[in-house]
Amino acid sequence: MVRICGSLFGDNSEHKETNGYPTTGFSRQALSLNAGRGKAREIMIVIRYALAILAGGLVAAAACAGEPVPEVKMPAGARLVLDEDWSGGRIDPGRWYVLRRHWGEGNNGVVPENVFLARDTVDGKSRNVLVIRGHGDQYAGPVAGWRGNRTRVGGTIVSRAYFASGRYEVVLKIGSTAASPKGPKDPRRPVGMVPAVWTYAYQWVEAAGADPKVFNRKNPLFNPQLKNEYWSEIDFPEFGKAQDLETGLYNAFLNANMQSRPFSTKAAIDGQYHRFTTIWRTQLVPLPGVTDSQVVEAEGCYWIQDASIPFQLYRGNPLKRLGKDRYAVCAGKEATHFIDGRFAGTNPTHVPAMAAQLNIGVWFPEWGGAAPWEESTISVASVKVWQFDDPGDVRDVLKEQIPDNMDAGGNPLRRGDGQKVRTGAVSKP
Repeated sequence: MVRICGSLFGDNSEHKETNGYPTTGFSRQALSLNAGRGKAREIMIVIRYALAILAGGLVAAAACAGEPVPEVKMPAGARLVLDEDWSGGRIDPGRWYVLRRHWGEGNNGVVPENVFLARDTVDGKSRNVLVIRGHGDQYAGPVAGWRGNRTRVGGTIVSRAYFASGRYEVVLKIGSTAASPKGPKDPRRPVGMVPAVWTYAYQWVEAAGADPKVFNRKNPLFNPQLKNEYWSEIDFPEFGKAQDLETGLYNAFLNANMQSRPFSTKAAIDGQYHRFTTIWRTQLVPLPGVTDSQVVEAEGCYWIQDASIPFQLYRGNPLKRLGKDRYAVCAGKEATHFIDGRFAGTNPTHVPAMAAQLNIGVWFPEWGGAAPWEESTISVASVKVWQFDDPGDVRDVLKEQIPDNMDAGGNPLRRGDGQKVRTGAVSKP
């Protein structure tokens, strides 16, 4: 655990990474590899790569220096590709679908019955909003989740479209200001329930009968150093770990690597609507010395097939060909977060480059703690997504839709057993 900018990010501003390298140790780890190809060449590769990464962290650096950080402006050419306010009076099936799915421990999944439209007052006007309901530990109603259990069941809505670099803006409120006999003691704080906004895409790649310790040009996406999974996720944020709704978890997942950073969300835990904004950027990072013979083309990208290239320099990401024997890594740059236009924090490490689906929902993981009430909700007033089309974006590689994994009674489904195959993720939607 590395403490970063404690005075700005609050008492819990810790930087956690798993299966990766801390920023300060990047060059040391990379330099320990590939000795046979020459230390001088490796040093230059690492220095160039590290400089590019550092250039992408200017927002975080400015914040650490105590300088004001304005909300990031959109680049020229940014495209508004999703503008949802539910004014059509229904959940548009061409844009969204809802899950009937279970994952993780301590909960009974998410179901479509807990996702619906209702009227609410937003900025002084009555209008449609999307309501996502959670059933706590005391729920005894008819809605069933995993294996027929009725408590600790939430809901999740997922975009049909995949998105990459851009601006994501979600206006939502957690809980309510009005007390309810069925609700939490404090209606603004539905403890035990974890509301979340996140992008997500996943694909598991097997060795397919070949030697799992070596590359296989006939199976280009398989990488023996990758632990089989391609994983693109940014959480902005997940609320409520250990019942602390006032600290959000802003997480970034790049394949087997993760960065989790807690930033204050206290201003948004008041039962009112707030605007959550995340700016996701990607970039191309030159990777000198990689030759045409060391890669193979698939899915519109180039994939490394040579174990002598340090894995730390590309982390399983694909490459873009710039010319003969010239390549650059498609890499995440940073994800910068705001609440009501005020800077919340930045994920500078393990940011993905692969496009993913937008998810909004509530669930009840074990790490959220007890939920001593019947039901509570989050309400979503609007969702907007602009796409920046940064050069590091990777599209159409992760492209399956998340499947339901239980039927209406909560009975587990298997693929091909009446299952509605909506997506291909196997660990978390």
